[in-house]
Amino acid sequence: MTRKTIRLTLCAFASALMVFPSAAQSKKEKFIDAQFKIAEQHLTNQTDNYPEAIPSRYPRTTKNGKIVATNLRDWTEGFFPGCLWYIYEANKEQKWEELALKWTLPMEKLQYLKSHHDIGFLMYCSYGNAYRLTKNEAYKDILVQSAKSLCTRFSETTGCIKSWNYRESWDKKHKWFYPVIIDNMMNLELLYFASEVTGDPTYADIATKHADTTMKNQFRDDYSNYHVVNYVPETGEVEHRGTCQGYADNSAWSRGQAWAIYGYTMVYRMTKDEKYLDFAMKLADYWLEHDNLPKDMVPYWDFNAGQPGYTAAEWINGRTLDAVIPRDASAAAVTCSALFELATFKGGKKYYKPAVKTLKSLASDAYTAPLNTNCNFILKHSVGTIPHNNEIDVPLVYADYYYLEALHRYEASLKK
Repeated sequence: MTRKTIRLTLCAFASALMVFPSAAQSKKEKFIDAQFKIAEQHLTNQTDNYPEAIPSRYPRTTKNGKIVATNLRDWTEGFFPGCLWYIYEANKEQKWEELALKWTLPMEKLQYLKSHHDIGFLMYCSYGNAYRLTKNEAYKDILVQSAKSLCTRFSETTGCIKSWNYRESWDKKHKWFYPVIIDNMMNLELLYFASEVTGDPTYADIATKHADTTMKNQFRDDYSNYHVVNYVPETGEVEHRGTCQGYADNSAWSRGQAWAIYGYTMVYRMTKDEKYLDFAMKLADYWLEHDNLPKDMVPYWDFNAGQPGYTAAEWINGRTLDAVIPRDASAAAVTCSALFELATFKGGKKYYKPAVKTLKSLASDAYTAPLNTNCNFILKHSVGTIPHNNEIDVPLVYADYYYLEALHRYEASLKK
């Protein structure tokens, strides 16, 4: 072989190396585009079911094959307009912006909600995305007022935001006067946002205090978490640690772990304090390294359901768990989105492949519903709350929301 031939061969090889990555990227982009188109069709069909000019009922799940919608007194209403905003972000079509606004604007009055902690879910998923994509200053003001409302549930004594009002534990042995649930970590992003746009550190300070108190009191040595921690309001002492939606007080409810992974990943993004990054990684490692995580990355409703050493809460005693413990696609979707973000931070590269694998499982026929089925929700096989015997192996609007967010984060990763 002559030198000229060798040189030409090497040039051809180098050119091939340059072509293959773009071809692979194109394949990934086609995958993302296909999933958004499926989601767009599902949501088109779903919005067609609500022809009224001002929506009053918001899709949440299904029951007996029929759609279940809620009024503006629940905690899930923000996810549906959030889904519409994510479709608009994907296709930039004006009709989707109009649809998203149609479903967002009726929620304006919720900026004054003080009766529970989920104003973050309600307003940041709806108005938060509206402001992010339109920069309408009126939406920013609504979000800041929402943050003020959430702050009314914070106590300096406990160092955290009260999730629910008074209720009893499932075994009726404990009275919860100041219950804090792990889900509450997700509502902190609203507070960080308010400090970011106003320059007032008060909101962020409350968010960080809540994150620190939760880190101290709500996690076990293995980095799994208790769903509920009840505090003594007068002293801030921990009175009880238990569950409300998991299998046992000491078990790992999968969506609770998902909220934690996502929550502390977000807190690191907003504070840049590496202790939160380290903590988020440990929480993610618990998930990814768990012996009971299925190969397709979509977890069982509870990592420890039915296992030795975990005493079923009294609401299960006298009942029999199904032979097949249900999966929770909503937990997978939340974690998937969190892993994509975690992978963008220092030392987080190892979380990228598990994020992609989870996303592709959710996008498969096993979890993505065929068009004109599933009451036009995107994902199948989620679990709301087995203790309440409610929303078991059904679609859930928040599963769809975090799945679409994960698709966007995957798409963003390809552009870096």
